[in-house]
Amino acid sequence: MKNFAITGVAGYIAPRHLQAIKDTGNNLVAACDSHDSVGILDRYFQDVSFFTEFERFDRHLEKLRRNSPENAIDYLTICSPNNLHDAHIRLALRLGADAICEKPLVLNPWNLDQLQEIENETGKKVYTILQLRTHSSILELKDKIENEKSGKKYNINLSYITSRGPWYRYSWKGDESKSGGVGTNIGIHFFDMLIWLFGKVKDYNVLLKQPGKMKGELKLENANVNWFLSIDKNDLPQSAKNVGQPTYRSITIDDEEIEFSGGFTDLHTKVYQETLAGRGFTIEDARPAIELAHNIRIS
Repeated sequence: MKNFAITGVAGYIAPRHLQAIKDTGNNLVAACDSHDSVGILDRYFQDVSFFTEFERFDRHLEKLRRNSPENAIDYLTICSPNNLHDAHIRLALRLGADAICEKPLVLNPWNLDQLQEIENETGKKVYTILQLRTHSSILELKDKIENEKSGKKYNINLSYITSRGPWYRYSWKGDESKSGGVGTNIGIHFFDMLIWLFGKVKDYNVLLKQPGKMKGELKLENANVNWFLSIDKNDLPQSAKNVGQPTYRSITIDDEEIEFSGGFTDLHTKVYQETLAGRGFTIEDARPAIELAHNIRIS
């Protein structure tokens, strides 16, 4: 059994990490969030030290490391706002723990180089959550592409529309300096998936850039991609609106629809299983999509 701590435990994505920690038979010893609406902790773990001040959380984990090695953390799970990921990863490594960080690992590519230096200094590792790489439909698609080995250029259309209310733009997610904007905050997994499936980025072009939506073209080694990302419910297709579906995911390859709207509920647990087995997604795995999202953001 490994000991975990978590930052950003009051956030939207934290329950998936709490579930994954529990599902893999591990223990949560401490949690931190500036917001105190964290009653959800009791659903998963009953004896968790909780802090609303990051400095006290840091001090507590350091105390465990020095005075109570059996309770010191082995992993720090990071679900905090995107702009804090880099600092919280550094905390994990300084404490002698590995980091498991939500997407995006960092906002700026040059931070990856600095984190790799600290990895080398400490001997600890930084892992991230690239859960689409574990989705059964995407794995089947990757096998199909690799088996074809035709050298052809695929034509891809990707749309991801996930409805968000007015709260979104007033939260840290609506602040590009904290979230990286729509392209980074909700697009990073899809950019990673496309690069993983179809090869390195050759060129890109941003056609639409608004606070709540983006559209562009992407040229990869083996594909030409048209992509669209939105948090505006008005962009949902009528078929989704008719059944009250708030999220729409679609990817077509040469006009053939690939279905992957379901099967997302246990992907974090799959990523944790792989990470704990030494096969987690690393800084180098995350780098191409982070570089692309950064370039799109500043274009």
